[in-house]
Order: sequence, then C-alpha cells, then structure tokens
Amino acid sequence: MDLIEIIVLAVLQGLTEFLPISSSAHLILPSQILGWQDQGLAFDVAVHVGTLAAVMFYFRQDIHRLISAWFKSGWTAKPSADAKLAWYVGLATIPAGLAGVLLGDWIEANLRSVEVIAWATIGFGILLGIADQKRGKGISLAKMTLTMALVIGVAQALALIPGTSRSGITMTAALLLGLHRVDAARFSFLLSIPLILAAGGLKTIELSQSLLPVDWTSLALGAALSAVSAWVCIYYFLAFINRIGMLPFVLYRLVLGGVLLLFFV
Repeated sequence: MDLIEIIVLAVLQGLTEFLPISSSAHLILPSQILGWQDQGLAFDVAVHVGTLAAVMFYFRQDIHRLISAWFKSGWTAKPSADAKLAWYVGLATIPAGLAGVLLGDWIEANLRSVEVIAWATIGFGILLGIADQKRGKGISLAKMTLTMALVIGVAQALALIPGTSRSGITMTAALLLGLHRVDAARFSFLLSIPLILAAGGLKTIELSQSLLPVDWTSLALGAALSAVSAWVCIYYFLAFINRIGMLPFVLYRLVLGGVLLLFFV
C-alpha cells in the first residue's frame, strides 16, 4: 500500500465506522472502483484498533461507570440503571456475534459486490429516514428495556451485509423503538465496543498465524489516522445530531447508491 491508500482507507474507516453510512462499503469500494489491491488482514486489524481506541477513549467515563455498576449490582435482583445498561450492551452483542460466526464466510463469498452495496445503501438509508421521521418524544437510555436492547442487537446482525452500516441499522432500530436521537447514537457507539473488540481479536489471531511480512510503519500510521478521525466523528456527530437529524446521511446514501447503480453495476 502506498501512502495515499493508507491515508484514505484509515480516515474512511475512522469516519464511516460511526456515521450511519457503512464503513464496510467504503472500504470495499476503493478496490472495486479504483482497482486498489485489498488492504490486507494486518491493515484491517490496525484500523480496527484505532477506531476501538477512539470510542473507548471518548466513552472512558461511561465505560468505567458501567463496569463499576455491573460489579456492584449487576448480579442482584435489582441492578442499578448503569448495571442494567452494561447488561444490555453485552446481551445485545450476542446476535451479531452469532451471525458473524455462522454466516460470515458465506456473506464474504457472496455479498461483497458493488450491486449489493448499492441496494443496501439505498434501502437501509430510506429505512433510516423513516425511523428518524417517526421517532417519538425520545426515550432515554435510563428507560431502555431488555427487549429494546435485544431488538437493536438483532438489527445489528444485519450490518454483516455490506452497505447496511452497523451504526446506521442500530440507530434505525433505536429510533423506531422511540429512543432519543442522542441516546440512540450513544447506545450504538457503546454497542460497537465489544463487537469491534471481538472482530479485532479474531483478526489478530488470524494475523498471528500468517507468515506474511508486516509493515509496522504503515500499520501504526493507519491506526493513528483511524483513531483521530473516529474520535472527531464521534465528537461532532453527538454534538450536532439533534440539530441536523439523519436527513443528510439519508440523502448521501441515496446519492451514493444511485451513482453505484448507474456507473458501476
């Protein structure tokens, strides 16, 4: 990979991991459209480490509070609100984890195409717009129920389809269930932590078993760029989501999907 490819792919990963526009789609498209070679397993690990570092740093106080609450009252008959939320994050991760184990290889072999990305980008973009328009007054995370968390977790499993967007589909489900925009986004970001950690761990195991040489300079640069761009993305998304809503992301998805169908399918 040359320097331009490293910069573009790392920043794309950092920005699109948390915006509702699909990181997997944007990482697949450069190779499909520009003819770039696949970035490889090592680079995937590096940029996932970067985005994980960014989201864990941004939510460090929340993570500490949730873990502490879980250890204090998570196993009791009446857990605290923070302990419940910790449980919800963990349990909502299970459906996507199971789907990845059972269907990941099949999806990798059959759905990583521009056409699938285009239709998923358009279809789930429209659904995001409907969810944002139909949202209620806004339920806070403190009032979230186990059923709501599990529904969002099942929705997250759909993000295995390239073009869906993990953050997009979880926010869509959360909004349809009545969560406030900011709380929908916060739960989506918290939910990303165990999933990125698990995916990064699996990729690291695969990498450790590979005999291919590793360009540590490129990996360090990719991790750093993805971390910075991801942190910036989270910060500004949460700061402005109530003002701008989901419409700009819906329109972007519709335009992107349309361009892909017109010129690359």
